[in-house]
Amino acid sequence: MTNITSAVSLAALPAAPVLAPRQGLPLAGILVGLCAASIGALYTVFARDGIQKGLAPWDLTFLRFAVAGLLTLPVWWWAKPSDWQVLRTKWRVWLAVALLAGPLFGLLMFGALYFAPPSHAAVFPFAAMSVMGLVMAAVFLGDAITLRKGAGIGVVIAGLLVLGGLSASSLQGKALLGDALFVAAGTMWAGFGILLRKHKLNPLLATAVISLFALLTYVPAYLLTTGAQTLLKADTGLLLTQVLVQGVVAGCGTLYTYGKMVSLLGPARASIFPALAPGLAALLAWPVLGHMPTGLEVLGLLLAITGLVISVTTFRLIPRFPRFPRF
Repeated sequence: MTNITSAVSLAALPAAPVLAPRQGLPLAGILVGLCAASIGALYTVFARDGIQKGLAPWDLTFLRFAVAGLLTLPVWWWAKPSDWQVLRTKWRVWLAVALLAGPLFGLLMFGALYFAPPSHAAVFPFAAMSVMGLVMAAVFLGDAITLRKGAGIGVVIAGLLVLGGLSASSLQGKALLGDALFVAAGTMWAGFGILLRKHKLNPLLATAVISLFALLTYVPAYLLTTGAQTLLKADTGLLLTQVLVQGVVAGCGTLYTYGKMVSLLGPARASIFPALAPGLAALLAWPVLGHMPTGLEVLGLLLAITGLVISVTTFRLIPRFPRFPRF
């Protein structure tokens, strides 16, 4: 009788709220996201260095996809019959993936650096990736735009603005063309993530498809139109560095890590991680370009990290009810 009375008394007590995760966030996804942001920072810094030393956007795009195309050829040898089946049945989707994340994306990103100042490169493409990734995930995947996600992206964009140190006087002339190219590139990259998640595409296979598409289309067109004259005249050290960074690390690594991150975290959360790239690029620019990070750049990076944490973590108060004893 005493046990029954105790159980009833416990049941009458208010539930004790506890902090618990609403949805598990894989640690692997966070680590891959940080890796993707680091690669983005690395290739951005070395792209600026290459352009300053005479390379053109189409040269960097060639190095990125020619090297990646050759390195990913073994993927086709090891492809499973199920992979070939997916390629045949969803060829339109794969073509869209290649168009969104292939040579056109590279030309837009590298070309924008020709027109817009470096400070704009820290804001516009990554803000577009974050905002459009959130919007597209809501429209095409039914991923709700929560107050927490919106607030997190707001903090991220604030960090990017502080990091870039934009002024109204810089938003004019040819800089606006560069900004438009940055926004277009960021939007395309966000669309790439949506397709990966919507159709559950294999990140490694996606990397191979994009690289092969570029190898068969852009690479021959580049060689026919330019003869690679700029690359043939370039300093050997500069050329080898760009081959390593743009071709090996960025050409293969960016596509795969972002695709893997999307599969682990979803496109809405994955689109936030690239916002760390400008801050990391500011740190990398110190040894590479001789540019010491300013206090505002460090503050912008910290704000971007804060916005990232707000966006990718989801905790709520949930009641924990006591269990009733069995009779």
